[in-house]
Amino acid sequence: MSLRDRIRNRDAKVAVIGLGYVGLPLALAVAEAGFHTFGIDVDKERIAQIRRGSSPLIDISDEEIAKANSRGGFEPTHNFGCLVEADVFVICVPTPLQHDLPDMSYIERAATRIAEHLRPGCLVILESTTYPGTTEEFLRGLLEAGGLRAGEDFHLGFSPERIDPGNKEFGLRNVPKIVGGYDSDSGDAMEAFYSSFVDKVVRVSSPSVAETAKLLENTFRHINIALVNEMAILCHDLGVDIWEVIDAAATKPFGFTPFYPGPGWGGHCIPVDPAYLSWRVRQMGGTAHFVELAREINARMPGYVVQRIGECLNEQGKSLRSSRVLLLGVAYKPDVSDVRESPALEILDRLQKAGADVGFHDPYVDEVSLKSSIIKRTELNAAALREADVVVTVTGHSSYDWADIADRSRMILDTRNVLRDTVADNVIRL
Repeated sequence: MSLRDRIRNRDAKVAVIGLGYVGLPLALAVAEAGFHTFGIDVDKERIAQIRRGSSPLIDISDEEIAKANSRGGFEPTHNFGCLVEADVFVICVPTPLQHDLPDMSYIERAATRIAEHLRPGCLVILESTTYPGTTEEFLRGLLEAGGLRAGEDFHLGFSPERIDPGNKEFGLRNVPKIVGGYDSDSGDAMEAFYSSFVDKVVRVSSPSVAETAKLLENTFRHINIALVNEMAILCHDLGVDIWEVIDAAATKPFGFTPFYPGPGWGGHCIPVDPAYLSWRVRQMGGTAHFVELAREINARMPGYVVQRIGECLNEQGKSLRSSRVLLLGVAYKPDVSDVRESPALEILDRLQKAGADVGFHDPYVDEVSLKSSIIKRTELNAAALREADVVVTVTGHSSYDWADIADRSRMILDTRNVLRDTVADNVIRL
């Protein structure tokens, strides 16, 4: 029986390697679709937590984990020995940057483990975001070390993850899934697999096209965020409200997509993915000019926010040194606990170096690690707001009562326009 037939009959066993923001939702969806699913992660505590029925992610409830555990067919484990049973391998490991260079070590380790157990007829899919050519030039070589050949003995392809933490409207099932197979048979196997739990699958001609499509998606956002951040600075200098400008421009029914300024960029995607594209272009002797300029502008924003905090304090006859500054929200986006690449971390670090007395509150984050210190969460109450010389809105968590916070604060710098409906002398716009 072919792999596609075993997939259609739910006889194929699936191994999802990496149970983070991408891998855990995927593993649960695959298991719910009726496949025997191994969820593998090297973090033993995370595996133990999942086995207890407790979710390590805000987007996934304890009930969902408990349901998957009780239903059967979902095996969270740190033991790679289970790979010997798998027919489909999906790699969902981190792909960070180290000194602006792609760190492929996680993919390498996962691929090496898979190669030890790879059998003829199996399917290997990479979902981790990386540079164009990774699947065919890097991953394929690691998998073929055992003697099997991609396209002849096993199937291979790339399918970019499109998980958006905190998004209640679009999830794994209703976001179209791009698949790029190493050859036609690989593409067929990938389409059969993802069609079993995703509403729409989009076939492209190669893994490189799929890899580049993912980078284009996030580079598009990266560049437009940089554009509107620069406009925010220019509008402040011009004495014009950037938020009103955007709302006015957004009334055009064609040719304009609204993006919104903020204290910087964050998360694993927008600050990281375009750098993979830039690196790949540099390897070919070129320069991704727009990408590099956008990185420069977005990287300026935390420093600009600190500058604006200083200006707010100057209006009170105070300086940054020894002033109390309270940041509200340190996660990189609303209603998540993820602080990876969050601009709040650099803002806190810069404020500390300037001698300010800094604190933060975030309903989802207990503490943050800065370059030279660890800061624990401040309890958000009337006293904390009253004692702060300036409060700064950094992340627009929906649980905050922003109007009440503004009423209780001496001065508040709003970097996210969460106080758009509040007219008060103590509210300062970015």
